[in-house]
Amino acid sequence: MDLAEKIRNIPDFPVKGILFRDITTLLMDPDAFQEAIDALLDRYIDEDIDLVAAIESRGFIFGAPLAYELAAGFVPIRKLGKLPADKISASYTLEYGTNTLEMHTDAIEPGQRVLLVDDLIATGGSAKAATELIEELGGKVVGIVFLIELEDLRGVDKLEGYDVFSLIKS
Repeated sequence: MDLAEKIRNIPDFPVKGILFRDITTLLMDPDAFQEAIDALLDRYIDEDIDLVAAIESRGFIFGAPLAYELAAGFVPIRKLGKLPADKISASYTLEYGTNTLEMHTDAIEPGQRVLLVDDLIATGGSAKAATELIEELGGKVVGIVFLIELEDLRGVDKLEGYDVFSLIKS
């Protein structure tokens, strides 16, 4: 199945000039959703993963089932102001503004092996910020996985030195 065909493109969302990749059309198709999860899982099934960390919010959709299948814990990386306990934060720029990610200070123990998950990589800012949070707590990022990579924005360049895998490149 060509999973790229299951992604709907929405022009000028959330701002003019941005072509938004809407994954809800893939998620509504049970065969496509299962194939996507299985393909992402296949890449890391033989790794010794302690935790799957996922970036809010669409990263949660892929991160939680991967954590379950890998028998790993799940760490939510949230947007500013969404976590209730002690937290650390990292700010970043994206195609159309800036944002901040946060993670609980007790989410990762030093030495834990972490797989980072998000739905899409564009400019790479959120993924880079997430790696900084994981490493600040002593975690080892063993892989970074995306459903979609927007190749022309070269976000993976910010992740040099990491094992990065994107299922769909566009």
